[in-house]
Amino acid sequence: MNSSTSQVAPGLQRNVLLFVIIPMLLLSGIAVRVGLYVATEYVNDNLRTELDLIGRAIRIPLSDAMTNNDMATVNTHLDSVFTIGRINGAAVYNTNGEMVAATGTIEKDLSDSNMANLVVTTGEQKDSYRTSEGKAFFSHFFPIINRSGQIHGLLQINRKASDFEESFSALSTKAWLVWLLIAGISLLVMWKGYQHAIGNAVNRLISSMREVASGNRQHRADVSGPTEIREIAKGLNLMLDKIKLSEEETALEQDKKLLAEKQLKEQESLALIGHLVSGIAHELGAPLSVISGRTERLKRRNRPAEEEKELIAIDGQVTRLISMVEQLQAFAYKPEVNFEKIDLQDLISQAMRRLSYELPLDDIDRCVSQHIQNDVIYADKIRLELAVVNLLRNALQACVSSVIISAEVKHHHVIIAITDDGPGIAEGSSLDALIKPFYSTKPQGEGTGLGLAIVDQVMQEHGGKLMLENNKNTGLCATLTFAQKRKE
Repeated sequence: MNSSTSQVAPGLQRNVLLFVIIPMLLLSGIAVRVGLYVATEYVNDNLRTELDLIGRAIRIPLSDAMTNNDMATVNTHLDSVFTIGRINGAAVYNTNGEMVAATGTIEKDLSDSNMANLVVTTGEQKDSYRTSEGKAFFSHFFPIINRSGQIHGLLQINRKASDFEESFSALSTKAWLVWLLIAGISLLVMWKGYQHAIGNAVNRLISSMREVASGNRQHRADVSGPTEIREIAKGLNLMLDKIKLSEEETALEQDKKLLAEKQLKEQESLALIGHLVSGIAHELGAPLSVISGRTERLKRRNRPAEEEKELIAIDGQVTRLISMVEQLQAFAYKPEVNFEKIDLQDLISQAMRRLSYELPLDDIDRCVSQHIQNDVIYADKIRLELAVVNLLRNALQACVSSVIISAEVKHHHVIIAITDDGPGIAEGSSLDALIKPFYSTKPQGEGTGLGLAIVDQVMQEHGGKLMLENNKNTGLCATLTFAQKRKE
């Protein structure tokens, strides 16, 4: 059992202890207390009965002796009471509470005693715990009634209070010892019973839940233990099966949704520029090729410097127009992705070579620094090169003095990053807006607004993504990331 599981089980143990065992023990303790009270009353009643019998036995002879003023007989009867084992005092008082005769531990004067006055007044027997000379005793008072029915005295018989206390104490000690024994046995039985009947099954269930929480969706709980635990385990397994089925259905729906979105986007793009591209490619393609070819032939002839300069300007503008036509064609044309083995360094070198037809090679070499790993990847060479060319062109156009391009394979993902020291993207600009066809942040007349749209399109074809993020100080970092694939 692991530590994380064992920490949970005591919660159920604690609840069983707090809400089952302790209440049962408290109820049993209350039952013991009530039983002791009943037993104490029973013992006290027996002791009172004994005193009542003694009082009844000597009350009439004492009344006759007092009527005859025979004090010797009165003392004799009191002495006879005192000889009984558990009696430690007896006394006779007149109706004013003044002592007439006594033996043993007694109260010498009851003239101020409410109890004595009550017995004389009502003619009823009374008893209570009392103290005299620092000694505690239990007193039973009897009215002494003559044969005419008149009360002319009071009999007090005392018994040690310790007789009652010792009797109750012995009984109480035995009862609470038995209760403690039962409580200890109950706790032991609870502990063992909990572990055998509930604890082990609960711990297994908790372990299964933690296994699932750690990410193992294939794990299923052991259906064992008490009926309730088995039902919970079955419910957990059923829930996991439904979650798995739901995730599979969600993934399938997501794939369908992505496919539908992709198709819709392609349709919108084709509808937007399809007719435009076909016309431009046909109408401009051939004339531009002718102009480019004638310009190259003229440049090969020896011309004055001024004319050479003009030819170079014409060639640059033609190249720019050809590049724009290629951008339109690249966006409209959706070739089937053809993954092949590509060397990262060759990919970047070829992209820079293509840019050299648009920008002076010296400018490219001066601005661009490379950090390319010597890795081999699998991708569509033509399309990926087109994406890199577009990002590199944007970086060279935006930079002040530096463009850094890095490429590596990390954690089975191809990562190509191009960083410039230009102004970056404006605050509040979103990637969705930047990759929208024909959207451009450049001045009017510069660019087609299709560069990032093409890059995003290529990344979709590779199952990857384009990320644009401003650098901390200045400039922009454009990153292409897609999973490394093997050629099938």
